[in-house]
Amino acid sequence: MPALLSIFLNVLAPVFLLVSFGYIAGPRLNLESRTLTRFSYFILIPAFTFDVMSSARIGAALAGQMVAYTVIVHLGCAATGYVVATLLRRPPKMVAAYMLIAIFGNVGNFGIPIIQFRFPGSDQALVAGTVYFLAISSIAFVVGVAAANWHRGSAWRAALAVVKTPALIAVPPALLVNSLQIELPPLLSRSISLLSAAMIPTMLVALGVQLSGAGMPRLTLDTVLAAAVRLVAGPALALALAPLFGLDGIERAVGILQAAMPAAVLASIIAVENDLLPEFVITTVLFSTLLSIITLTVVLAIV
Repeated sequence: MPALLSIFLNVLAPVFLLVSFGYIAGPRLNLESRTLTRFSYFILIPAFTFDVMSSARIGAALAGQMVAYTVIVHLGCAATGYVVATLLRRPPKMVAAYMLIAIFGNVGNFGIPIIQFRFPGSDQALVAGTVYFLAISSIAFVVGVAAANWHRGSAWRAALAVVKTPALIAVPPALLVNSLQIELPPLLSRSISLLSAAMIPTMLVALGVQLSGAGMPRLTLDTVLAAAVRLVAGPALALALAPLFGLDGIERAVGILQAAMPAAVLASIIAVENDLLPEFVITTVLFSTLLSIITLTVVLAIV
């Protein structure tokens, strides 16, 4: 118990404290979550991605193993959501919502800061977390948007959404700078570093502002089961499949952590944009975030 309490206080509590700031201050200061999230999505996250990947030291083979590993894990999460909803004989929209929640973990807002606090000062952990973040975001957009449009038969929008993701757009120039060992002028490098450092606190506060607008979740069986698929099936699959991809150490631990994140607010945005049971998805995002206080503490103790 003391070990679990220490993990919670030192790793999770700082993250949830910043989220609570946004949750409390948002409605009182009339903060607009859309402005904060768009600023993070289009400016801060690409700056962070460029900052990390332009100086990353990771072999192509290892990066390929990590990407393949996390893609298979998250496809397994989506499949689990599909099976659970189908066994419950839910209608197509609800099945698609289960799949969206299952595959879209909050690997940005939650994943990166938790990894930083769990492995303080480890560049290797931060690089691994960023690689997983990019891979998971890509596959989540493809499957998530495809599932959201499944009942309408217009899943082509998923591929376009991935191509237009700002974080992915920042990867090619970052890898070019990295491979050619280009030294950026201080004006540019310091500006990027400052924006990169602002990503985590801004995204956590923005998450709190977004959650404050959702109200307290009304629990149903589907809410609990969909959250359980995301919070339990994710780390379980990641833990079981890591040896098959030859991953251990930091790469294994970070991969399991990223697979254990609660449902992402982006899942609720996709649900709203595609009229995919938005109230259910938003409620499950909030519930899974609250429940992750317990589940993430356990996963952190394991890894």
